[in-house]
Amino acid sequence: MSGGRYARVVRRIGPTILLLNGPNLSALGTREPRIYGTTTLAEVVARCRGAAEAAGATLVDMQSNHEGALIDFLQQHAAADGAIINPGGLAHTSVVLRDAVAAFLSPVVEVHISDIAAREPFRHHSYLVDVTAHQVIGKGVAGYEEALAWLLTHLKERGT
Repeated sequence: MSGGRYARVVRRIGPTILLLNGPNLSALGTREPRIYGTTTLAEVVARCRGAAEAAGATLVDMQSNHEGALIDFLQQHAAADGAIINPGGLAHTSVVLRDAVAAFLSPVVEVHISDIAAREPFRHHSYLVDVTAHQVIGKGVAGYEEALAWLLTHLKERGT
């Protein structure tokens, strides 16, 4: 077979899951550790990636302090099978992020590390609650893995 060219075809087998983190989550591990703990975002992503890969899924992650970048990422990855989002403070302020999540055709799970209902009154309402399939609130960074497990189970039940 000399002179032949071979193309490596990579076929996606399992679901693709997006993991989005909003403003200030890049400082996870050092920002207000009594509220958010000492685990870094890189550690959270690594744990989720390992759990996703063990389940045969692909995890695509991003963090941005900019609302538009989160929206662009969702729109650019519209073919993904599901998403997990910790919108940070944008949960309480952003109608446009809510609209982008609503337009995303696959299920989205909203995560908050702290119990937003037990914090300042302005944090009690999330604009995303009515456009997400599930919420994991106040479980610390373990909430990310809980959200991933819920999403993978949900997708399996749907046959995705």
